[in-house]
Amino acid sequence: MRVLIREGNYPMAKRFLAAALLPISASLIAIVALPASLTAQTPKIAPAALPRIATIDERFQSYNIEMVEVTGGRFWKPYASKSAETPPAPNANQPVGMDPALYEYRSPIDLSNARLRKLAAALGPAYLRVSGTWANSTFFQDSDSPAPATPPEGFKAVLTRAEWKGVLDFAGAANAQIVTSFAFSAGTRDAAGVWTPAEAGKILAFTGASGSRIAAAEFMNEPTFASMGGAPAGYDAKAYARDLVVFRSFLNTKSPGTILLGPGGVGEGSMLAPAAMKTISSADILAATGPVFDAISYHSYGAISARCAVGPGAAAGIKPDAALSEEWLSRSEKIESFYAAIRDKNEPGKPLWNTETAEAACGGDRFAATFLDSFRYLNQLGILARHGVRVHMHNTLAASDYGLLDEKTYEPRPNYWAALLWHRMMGTTVLDPGPSPAPGLHLYAHCLRDQPGGVALLAINASEKSPARIEVAAASERFSLTAVDLQDGKVLMNGVPLDLGPNDELPVFRSFSTPAGPIEFAPASITFLYIPSAGNPACR
Repeated sequence: MRVLIREGNYPMAKRFLAAALLPISASLIAIVALPASLTAQTPKIAPAALPRIATIDERFQSYNIEMVEVTGGRFWKPYASKSAETPPAPNANQPVGMDPALYEYRSPIDLSNARLRKLAAALGPAYLRVSGTWANSTFFQDSDSPAPATPPEGFKAVLTRAEWKGVLDFAGAANAQIVTSFAFSAGTRDAAGVWTPAEAGKILAFTGASGSRIAAAEFMNEPTFASMGGAPAGYDAKAYARDLVVFRSFLNTKSPGTILLGPGGVGEGSMLAPAAMKTISSADILAATGPVFDAISYHSYGAISARCAVGPGAAAGIKPDAALSEEWLSRSEKIESFYAAIRDKNEPGKPLWNTETAEAACGGDRFAATFLDSFRYLNQLGILARHGVRVHMHNTLAASDYGLLDEKTYEPRPNYWAALLWHRMMGTTVLDPGPSPAPGLHLYAHCLRDQPGGVALLAINASEKSPARIEVAAASERFSLTAVDLQDGKVLMNGVPLDLGPNDELPVFRSFSTPAGPIEFAPASITFLYIPSAGNPACR
């Protein structure tokens, strides 16, 4: 018998443990034995020798708070919601042509909430993107007067100074930098139909006067679905390029340090869009604009959620029994490759930013809030980091089924705990752990965050039936995520439930000390290995 995981004695780096607050009293022992014939065949990984393959932004793992959350309005109705609403007004701020029954009204999000701020701050530094389809037609009320009962002509919603100041204050408290897009609906255009910077100028001026700044901006949200976002009739790639000339000049003059992102396409590289939907391709947009962007942005959804998957050609919401399949887990890589190829043709060398992504578009599927989606979430982070995508922004922090937090209570969901582990472990230098040694096992490696020479390994065993094995040539501290039921909202860390403590304190992540040698990963488990003494020269 070979003891692979022994009783935890927790010799973790003090700085790492200090970031987590609430001790767990249980003492856990796990023992795994491997036959000699299997240990001889186990693939070996030498953490000290893993080469560097990419670098990501220190704010790589980031998140969205939709503009409609800030202003209040109708967003994707959670599956569990039983509310019955009166039909919305004809000018309700929702995507054009969509079924009103898909949405539910929310009051403006309380960005001063102490729990929300604490949990967001634990993921910092990060980018906070405030955008979405709803932002395309939002008017900025540049006074301290209350919002008008009806938005001005050409707009569908109103953002007040107080609401935007709440965003700026929240970002400061959460160690986040602001990313946004601007209104481009009929109310922003001159008599010739050309976009004007009047609305965007008000927001930039107020932001600067408040002592804040916009770190990065897209001109508009998702120009590939421009008609759904409220674009003028006949809007195409040439019209976008014409408007972008105005926007780029404005941004360079009024906010020269802001990163110009674009075009922010979605629905390409997958079967996300119904065949009958009129779209504008990102390739046509980039061909029309020329090489003007500082970074190429795109949105990534492997499917449309069950609430929206209607019409021929739409990729129906993913079923739970396929959520651990190689085909599903590889979709984000295929989408990234699609946009990387367009980037390489039109703007070679520019970084890629994934500025909006989640389990499925339109609020996520029913299991998006469960541990089952954490496999996709972390695998997507690993894949995109390995490919050199600089930034990854999850949609959303706390709205609908795909939120990291429950939108009513702000209780952490499984993906929040996964995000927190990634944040504490995975630094900005991406390493190559080699090919996957077994079907269903996905391996990723980074230099440890704030630990020179250290290495973090992420092992995702997506097989529900078979354990997976590797041999690691260094001692490590092991953190394994599992659940009693994969579609459970409760996640276990080394067998102990993860919960907030008194005053919303985050729990200590207690590890198992693991000697150098073979390690077995249970079926349907996610494991981080913390290796501070790896001595990898790429991590110094």
